[in-house]
Amino acid sequence: MQVIREALDDAGLSLSDVDGVFTAGGPMSSLELAEYLGLQPRYTDSTSTGGSSYQIHVEHAAAAIAAGLCEVALSVYAATPRAPGALRPGRRPMPGWDPGRPSVRAEWEAPYGLRMPIGGYALAASRHMAVYDTTPEQLAAIAVSTRQWATSNPRARHRDAIEISDVLDSPYVCEPLHRLDCCLVTDGAGAVLLTRADRARDLRKPPVSVLGTGTCHTHASISAMPDLTVTGGAVSGPRAFSMAGIVPSDVDVLLSYDSFTITVLLSLEDLGFCKKGEGGPFVEDGRLGPGGALPTNTNGGGLSFTHPGQYGMFLLVEAVRQLRGESTGQVEGAEIAVAHGSGGVLSAMSTVVLGTDAAR
Repeated sequence: MQVIREALDDAGLSLSDVDGVFTAGGPMSSLELAEYLGLQPRYTDSTSTGGSSYQIHVEHAAAAIAAGLCEVALSVYAATPRAPGALRPGRRPMPGWDPGRPSVRAEWEAPYGLRMPIGGYALAASRHMAVYDTTPEQLAAIAVSTRQWATSNPRARHRDAIEISDVLDSPYVCEPLHRLDCCLVTDGAGAVLLTRADRARDLRKPPVSVLGTGTCHTHASISAMPDLTVTGGAVSGPRAFSMAGIVPSDVDVLLSYDSFTITVLLSLEDLGFCKKGEGGPFVEDGRLGPGGALPTNTNGGGLSFTHPGQYGMFLLVEAVRQLRGESTGQVEGAEIAVAHGSGGVLSAMSTVVLGTDAAR
């Protein structure tokens, strides 16, 4: 409830203004959340695609508002995986692992001991290395740049600087991914509000506009992924950019899901910031870090800031803060930010382009 109050106060709205409720699985459906809040919304959505759920919520809410189905949409995420007795993300049963229920994962993955979810990302990293000669040092550069941003965020879980050697010296979790290639396990919560552009201009904070959205999911099980080096971001990104009327070089800040370092590298290629197979050289020399050409995950990301399990909400929050000039890792003059979520095992990708009034 605290994060909802903070979001409403930030916007200068009250709970009674909310007539659209969005959440993604977890302890509450949108029905249960609305009941808890004492609301009877006109629009409800419990779409759950893992880490990309909240980008999809923005897409759905924007469409609902444009169609007049609701006026003020609230999307909420909260999780406490570090609470006593809670399942850790690395040990969390994924859909389809119930031995009593037939599924692709139960038949083709579980019997071979593939540790999930990290096993799927390790397969993608191994394949990218084999096809494109990507190196562990290049993946480690992503973790280093992300940690550089975290050093200025007082809420980041890890704020001590690291070097590539620190990443490579950390133990393997699932080869070729080291511990520092992997996201955190933290408690956390976030909320965003969406409304009509004309109403947003009268609220407490400067408005941030939804300029473009796109979604694509290509598989559920990693064994069914069409190409381990290409995600649905190759569809969702260009679609969102086209809707927004931008190209990758127009983006001032990128908030890219970083469950693992390989997730970021694949997203950079699929969104068009570099060509397929060139992600490794692209991330070298601090390009993603402070002072780099493409500031990425400026709050410290899921690798160093927080990761309660579905990090997509925090991509949106940081994107809005950047465009309002409120980030702890502020990029001067930021007018266009991209929040790119990844759900499942590189399964469901959703891209949101946000901009200031100057970018419209």
